[in-house]
Amino acid sequence: MTQTPEKTDLVSLTIDGVQVSVPAGTLVIRAAEQVGVAVPRFCDHPLLDPVGACRQCLVDVPDAGNGRGFPKPQASCTLPVAEGMVVNTQATSEVADKAQQGVMEFLLINHPLDCPVCDKGGECPLQNQAMSNGQGESRFVSSGTGGVKRTFPKPINLSPQVLLDRERCIVCQRCTRFAAEIAGDPFIALVERGAQQQIGIAPDAPFLSYFSGNTIQICPVGALTSESYRFRSRPFDLVSTPSVAEHDACGAAIRIDHRRGRVMRRLSGDDPEVNEEWITDKDRFGFTYAAQDDRLTYPMIRETLPDGERGELRPASWPEAFAVAAAGLKNAGSAAVLAGGRLTAEDAYAYAKFARVALGTNDVDFRSRPLSVEEGDFLASHVALSGPWAGGVSYLDLETATTVVLAGLEPEDEAGTIFLRLRKASRQGPKRILAIAPFTTRGLTKMNGTLVPTAPGEEPAALAAMVEQGEHGIDKSAVILLGERLAGVPGALSAAVDLAAKTGARLAWVPRRAGDRGAVEAGCLPNLLPGGRPVADPAARVDVATSWGVGSLPETPGRDADAIATAVAAGEVAALVVGGVDPADTSDPALTRAALEAASFVVALDLRATDVTRAADVVFPVAAAVEKAGTYLTWEGRPRPFEAVLPSPSSLPDLRSLAGIAAELGAPLGFKTVHEARAEMADLGPWDGDRAAFAPVAPAPASAEGLVLSTWKTMIDQGTMLDGDKHLAATARPVVVRVGPGTASSLGLEGGTAVTVEGDRGTLHAPLEVVADMVDGVCWVPANSTGSGVLAGLASPGTRVIVKGASH
Repeated sequence: MTQTPEKTDLVSLTIDGVQVSVPAGTLVIRAAEQVGVAVPRFCDHPLLDPVGACRQCLVDVPDAGNGRGFPKPQASCTLPVAEGMVVNTQATSEVADKAQQGVMEFLLINHPLDCPVCDKGGECPLQNQAMSNGQGESRFVSSGTGGVKRTFPKPINLSPQVLLDRERCIVCQRCTRFAAEIAGDPFIALVERGAQQQIGIAPDAPFLSYFSGNTIQICPVGALTSESYRFRSRPFDLVSTPSVAEHDACGAAIRIDHRRGRVMRRLSGDDPEVNEEWITDKDRFGFTYAAQDDRLTYPMIRETLPDGERGELRPASWPEAFAVAAAGLKNAGSAAVLAGGRLTAEDAYAYAKFARVALGTNDVDFRSRPLSVEEGDFLASHVALSGPWAGGVSYLDLETATTVVLAGLEPEDEAGTIFLRLRKASRQGPKRILAIAPFTTRGLTKMNGTLVPTAPGEEPAALAAMVEQGEHGIDKSAVILLGERLAGVPGALSAAVDLAAKTGARLAWVPRRAGDRGAVEAGCLPNLLPGGRPVADPAARVDVATSWGVGSLPETPGRDADAIATAVAAGEVAALVVGGVDPADTSDPALTRAALEAASFVVALDLRATDVTRAADVVFPVAAAVEKAGTYLTWEGRPRPFEAVLPSPSSLPDLRSLAGIAAELGAPLGFKTVHEARAEMADLGPWDGDRAAFAPVAPAPASAEGLVLSTWKTMIDQGTMLDGDKHLAATARPVVVRVGPGTASSLGLEGGTAVTVEGDRGTLHAPLEVVADMVDGVCWVPANSTGSGVLAGLASPGTRVIVKGASH
């Protein structure tokens, strides 16, 4: 919460004859906004440091007899207010108005008049302010120049996604300041001098940034454009709808611009409490996955051949698919539910209720990733029912905390909005950002963070050491961010809970996917019912059963995702209901595929054709995020509701398909729409009984053969939700194998050489990169960035791999 300044911190001044009091240090341009005067500007941006580059915001500050005046117009975007200052803007001062018109005349000397074909035309600040604060004619055309303007070859690629038309640039420096200040990626800069000054990049340093698209949005002219949107549409042809990004757990506000039933582009929304005005390139450009050729557009059922063998999938009507799915699940006798982490909270709630009411089982889990025996208890006792409204960690806390500990989390890759907030905090004042990781990542460097060198599997010891070592400064003002990868290390979550308990620091769990946090609250876990109610608590079961209008609920906590796959492969569970789970993304892809093969009946709910749909007996096409209403919960626990942007008649939300199957099974869910499910969730409410107990787990003993595999997913990888935009895909960072100097020396390898990494599931070939502070005995590779993905084709994180020269 922003603190209200004390009276002694206020400065009084007069702007256009109106007296106003503002906090000391406020810029004149901001003070003018408070009295309703919009001073024209180009370089100014409230989230960037003032620079006074364009000079369009000139105002007249006459001497009022107190020494606060200036003989010439001043740039209001760099001038702090002073007590007794008198400011006259273009609204009341001919001096200011003439100065602004003169600056505009200079800006338009070489600016091309190509508004009809410029992507910025119709939403261009230069276009608008040339009309409101410029002159109708230019003296430079009639002074012998003949109207010839400067030109450059165009466009040039700053990156595969960002294009630059240099003749349109007015050198406001918004883009270079964003890159250097906000993202920490100073790959673009001003080059040349005088009339030839322009934005450029070094030949060997492309604009390598996960946040480059923000420069396009804040460019006040059409100098920076997107390769994927350039010349595709006009701003006044678009319909804009606010929404929420669906790629990670940050809950960034976005604006979806669409035309004739097709999404044309996505822009950042303005939400000061979450993403401010910035989003990742993944959130901005990663939306074409829903329009690919393999998109499912109708239900399908598998034919049964005369000899009893399974035939091919054929189209079916929705009623027939509901009936066949219900009959197959009923005949199977036992079934389990694997729900993915991309679900809205309402869809996750439907999966949780469907498992208990329609299938009579607690075998339901949304976690298609490496699991640990303690994670379920941790989510129930330390994540469910937490949020900013209950004293939980918020984005603002990341800026105000004296120390932030990152454990199992690389924000730049896995939670871009968190990264930007931590980088902002590190620039504003003293801040300790400690990363428990095997090496200093690029993102940690940009956050001015400190590495706590830790090999995979040794995180419990590193967290325990923070309790004993006072120099780390972990106290009640500290925040500990736990990535979901930490759940794959036995004892790590226990150590984090112990650290928080002994120091007073606050914990927050940061999952990777947008639906993970909501699935916890929705009870899409084997040990948790909706609203944080423990399955093992009889009172909690009675509470939910009463609300749902059923006699009872299954008592025994269910199996997690790994145990479900094992049980199906062993024949202990007959059928599967799978919603948006990619086997390659699970902890054991081979086991998941074996379970799909062994299952007597499989119902798949998915967006596009996958290994699951190809093995399924009934397939239901589900709506993409843009096609339905729903709610995502951020990692904080903050609800982020959104409405449908482009409803699709060929697909339905997951919950509607589940409701149709449940009705055929004689166990109706009680809702058929997102808003009905949302209302039922609100009526059920949170659990007011005892929270689930958290049982600590001891760390696992370490093995000593080979190198320990460290991996996480980079922001731009081979994920199916990034399909369809080749320009975005081209910004993915190269696949490399990283080891420390000592490890490279012991292996007789040098940086840049081709190596082969051998794991228990396969091999990986990539160049070697030697990282100066990498922990010895560790090998890092990016997950899901080559072939079938590292987890599927190489080994599990924390296991041992062999690295050798490719020629061996």
